[in-house]
Amino acid sequence: MFDNLSEKLNTVFKKLRGHGTLSEANIEEALKEVRMALLEADVNFKVARDFIDSVKAKAMGSEVMQSLTPGQQMIKIVRDELASLMGGVVSPMDTAARPPIAIMLVGLQGSGKTTTAGKLARHLKSKGKRPYLVPADVYRPAAILQLKRLGEQLGIDVYDSNAGDDPLTICREAFRAADRGGYDYIILDTAGRLHIDEELMQELSATKAAISPTEILFVADAMIGQDAVNVAKVFDERLNLSGVILTKLDGDARGGVALSVKAVTGKPIKFIGVGEKLDAFEQFHPDRMASRILGMGDVLTFIEKASDAFDQKKAEEIGNKLKKDSFTLDDFKDQLQQMKKMGSFGDILGMIPGLGKLKNIKEMAPNEKDLNRIEAIINSMTRAERREPAILNGNRRIRIARGSGTSVQDVNQLVKRRTLRLSSLMVIR
Repeated sequence: MFDNLSEKLNTVFKKLRGHGTLSEANIEEALKEVRMALLEADVNFKVARDFIDSVKAKAMGSEVMQSLTPGQQMIKIVRDELASLMGGVVSPMDTAARPPIAIMLVGLQGSGKTTTAGKLARHLKSKGKRPYLVPADVYRPAAILQLKRLGEQLGIDVYDSNAGDDPLTICREAFRAADRGGYDYIILDTAGRLHIDEELMQELSATKAAISPTEILFVADAMIGQDAVNVAKVFDERLNLSGVILTKLDGDARGGVALSVKAVTGKPIKFIGVGEKLDAFEQFHPDRMASRILGMGDVLTFIEKASDAFDQKKAEEIGNKLKKDSFTLDDFKDQLQQMKKMGSFGDILGMIPGLGKLKNIKEMAPNEKDLNRIEAIINSMTRAERREPAILNGNRRIRIARGSGTSVQDVNQLVKRRTLRLSSLMVIR
């Protein structure tokens, strides 16, 4: 995410760091390039202009001009202004209301509302809450079935609505059911629309009046750029949104929506979707995102992801096995699966300070297909073979290669490196 913008901004700041002192001309030239970078990233024109004016007002002060490290001071100002542009502080959901707390998801068709409903429910469940999913989109074929299947996959209860039901009735009855069932949150997956449709907007307004949701979150596809921001503004005028959830942010190399939506609508980004998997969902931190855009990494998010993905007890057990040289391929497979829970390896490396600035960061990351191949090889072994690879003769290795769809050479390389740590085992060529 933000690849194009990050690259251009880092080029600008590299030039600035080359100057021992900064003049007004240096700053003007740099800000002109920053402005172009923002516009190319599909940032709203007025937002880009106001951003540059704000940075310029701070950068022209004596604190920067007379600093021993003017380039670094300038970067700090841009980072702080980027964070401010995206909201400045984390905007958590309202948890003070009487449960069940109703969350209404609205947005265009194809923005990912149904999947987002599942991701949000999983997020709440991971925090010890009891969410209740409500399929209220009776217009899109299979929308109800999709949410019910997500609920089954996640172990989360779903209201039993049907395609012929009235959406308003669904929401009312589901709210009563959630109240009786003692749920903490009720998540309403409302109907999407291809464009602003007056009839459907009235339906959303009626649902809001009947349910009085604590949160009305606009789900926006980050990849459609400023169109998403403009539509969010219309939804806000009709429904008074409480926040925004950006989906598909991992596929948006520009990032214009994330940098514009708060300034245009006045509503904060509360969550972001950063992948197709149901755990690829994060609370939005403006300061952390600003650091990532500038290639400074995001250590706090890295730590949080690691804490969620890794079992502390298992990690200690594996550490002891490595010391005693009793680390098996089963142990390695467990480690590999926990690493994959953290998300894309390219994104993980980008969270480490300094690495985000490297142009070949994606090339440095292990190929996930190679990691899947390693896992397939281990899965094709018997329990005894995983624990003691020394018993693997030629025939066994041929059987494992055939069973995993790999080559005998791949099997040989994995077995040869079985006692090494994860970093040494990541890639089999």
